[in-house]
Amino acid sequence: MAMSETSRLKLPAGPRPIAVPAMLDVEASGFGRGGYPIEVGFVLQDGTSYCTLIRPAPGWTYWDPEAESIHGISHDLLLRRGQDVREVARALNARLNGQVVYSDGWGNDFAWLGLLFEEADLVPRFRVESLRSLLTDDEAAGWHAAKNAVAAEIGSSRHRASGDAQVLRQALLRVKGMKPADKAILT
Repeated sequence: MAMSETSRLKLPAGPRPIAVPAMLDVEASGFGRGGYPIEVGFVLQDGTSYCTLIRPAPGWTYWDPEAESIHGISHDLLLRRGQDVREVARALNARLNGQVVYSDGWGNDFAWLGLLFEEADLVPRFRVESLRSLLTDDEAAGWHAAKNAVAAEIGSSRHRASGDAQVLRQALLRVKGMKPADKAILT
């Protein structure tokens, strides 16, 4: 008996493989007016991650102790170990060239990256989109629960950019009921 066209196209039961988009997160000196990026991290489709601290530019002076209590990055650490804004912008362009990266805090992350690139006098060669655009309404309804569960499972007490990007990646897989794959396409 010959297989019908429909039965040949059915996916096997269980998680479907997808190419997980690149995820990005930015930590900042504080929310609102005066806040600036202090750390940027991302996880690429292949799982490769990158993270760097950003040394504040001369005009970047706002510091919110409450934000520091969340991300745990001190101003002194930034001055000692942070990379120059121009070097960070160049590194992001080199590593993300032509890609679309997704953020769950798009409004803030987009603004902070804009500030970084403006200070560096460079143009980003990648695009940042809202992670929400990847989710159906049902998936969006379960997003926060999935993200919190993944964060708890990973067990990291650090709230840092590349770790947060990894949580986003795993939470996306969870709400989509999928597993990572190199060549499949996210639908």
